[in-house]
Amino acid sequence: MDALVAAHRKPRQHPLTGNAARTAVTLALAGVATGAFEGAGHASPGLTPAQVKARLDKLYHDAEIATERYNGTKEQAEATERSLDALRDEAARRTEGVNAARDALGSIATAQYRAGAMDPAVQLAFSPDPDRFLDDAALAERAGARQSTAVAGLQKKITEVRGLHATADRRLAELRSQQADLRTQKADIQRKIAEAERLLARLSPTERAAYESMGGHSTEAAVRADRGAPRAPVEAAGPRAVQAVAYAYEALGKPYIWGATGPYAFDCSGLTQAAWRSAGVSLPRTTYTQISAGTRVSRSELVPGDLVFFYSGISHVGLYIGDGKMIHAPRPGAPVRIAPIDQMPFAGASRPV
Repeated sequence: MDALVAAHRKPRQHPLTGNAARTAVTLALAGVATGAFEGAGHASPGLTPAQVKARLDKLYHDAEIATERYNGTKEQAEATERSLDALRDEAARRTEGVNAARDALGSIATAQYRAGAMDPAVQLAFSPDPDRFLDDAALAERAGARQSTAVAGLQKKITEVRGLHATADRRLAELRSQQADLRTQKADIQRKIAEAERLLARLSPTERAAYESMGGHSTEAAVRADRGAPRAPVEAAGPRAVQAVAYAYEALGKPYIWGATGPYAFDCSGLTQAAWRSAGVSLPRTTYTQISAGTRVSRSELVPGDLVFFYSGISHVGLYIGDGKMIHAPRPGAPVRIAPIDQMPFAGASRPV
């Protein structure tokens, strides 16, 4: 934990910052847009640098929305599969009870068959000991009552097993539907990411550098700067938040892979889930469920360790680290990094408990 509050050497700053840097980038990209962006081997003809970035941003954002839907469906499918396994196990146990009850009734039926069937009045008439016969008859009647109860119990057991099998069949159909949805959602994610990658591949080195300088992708230099950045103290947020933030710092530079929950790669909600899991707190899998997993807090109340959410559909999440910044897994091609929380439309925040 000392590492969280230790002073580190600040990374060398770019000579141009703020509005000056944005102006320089815009001028550089404007020059690129008049030439290379219109070439056959580059980005789509007629698109300005800002339009290229906007198009890429939308493709990645749409892919992230699809990823969170995929994560939610995958979680549901896993829960359905666990439920189905439990139902099958219970049905197997109940079936063993049915078989045992059938065997018991079969033994009684066999004994009755071997004894033969004779009218009780006839048996009394020919009995050498009428009193003994009457005693035996009363015992047989009681045995018959118990047999009737056993038959009723067996019928109940059979009905229960049939009900379990019917429920299992419904769960299986539900699981297959969820698996089909997963395949569709996976294809949608892959299509959007592939389209973004094709657009990126058409950028010249100058265009790519300009795109990265606009915050498009994280360069190695940016990742190194993130790792060397001073870490704000987080003691006020509590020991679990300290651990969650420490985990997020250790994840800096690890790749974004949709559907990943660590420890070697993450998507946005996978990172926050893993960070808080390391602190002993279980979070749901998706952004739109994580926001309701803790205490809702306002932007002015943020402390390190809080979850910060973005976009109207709650499709992105990061871990707040203080000073208006978060650690998040941005998107494919952009590894886990530090970013300002005003980089995206703020939608809310929650504090895991």
